[in-house]
Amino acid sequence: METTAHPYWPRSLALPGYVASARPGWQCAGAVAAAGAGLVALGWALGGARGGEKGGASRSPARRLALGWFLMCAGIHGVLEGYFSLRHRELPADTGLLADVWKEYAKADSRYMTSDDFTVAMETVTAWAWGPLSFLTFLALLRHHPARYVLQLLVSLGQLYGDVLYFATEARAGWSHSDPRPLYFWGYFVGLNGVWVLVPLALLADACRQLAAAQRAVDRPRHKAH
Repeated sequence: METTAHPYWPRSLALPGYVASARPGWQCAGAVAAAGAGLVALGWALGGARGGEKGGASRSPARRLALGWFLMCAGIHGVLEGYFSLRHRELPADTGLLADVWKEYAKADSRYMTSDDFTVAMETVTAWAWGPLSFLTFLALLRHHPARYVLQLLVSLGQLYGDVLYFATEARAGWSHSDPRPLYFWGYFVGLNGVWVLVPLALLADACRQLAAAQRAVDRPRHKAH
């Protein structure tokens, strides 16, 4: 149903043609959580089924979680953020599950309801660069491709950089686009986005260690056989 009232901040925000979500927030959040958990579980399972690392050793739990993480990122970036990239102008009046998910999240950041230039640019890069590259990183890790840690570094650095800018631009705006209630500000805005700071930081550090070890092996003097 079209309405001039909306739940977003600042309260003076104008959203012509806004249509309220048809689903309660818990259903939207639950759908995303279930899909994300399913992708992580699938990545974990495939990491065990492929026989582990070369030489017969099994993958560590951390490596299997990394597989699940990149598979989940591919799905979220490609589907959810891909939808926003393509439909951001129509989002206030749009209906359907993906529209309702974004309308629920926008309670934490109303820039998603107004086609904010930075938000659209960031999500477009995320959807069409980090989404496919996340899937390539998943495949590279699964198949032990030599470029796997290069891809892990690239994607993790891109995710971290985008999230830092995301927080920084909202900080400069005085945190004015979020409902101040704890669920929306601390749960959605800080909590959900904080995951994409902490996990990429850990994966970035891991990739640097792996690449540095490989470079040390290349740089090590080789003794000629007599």
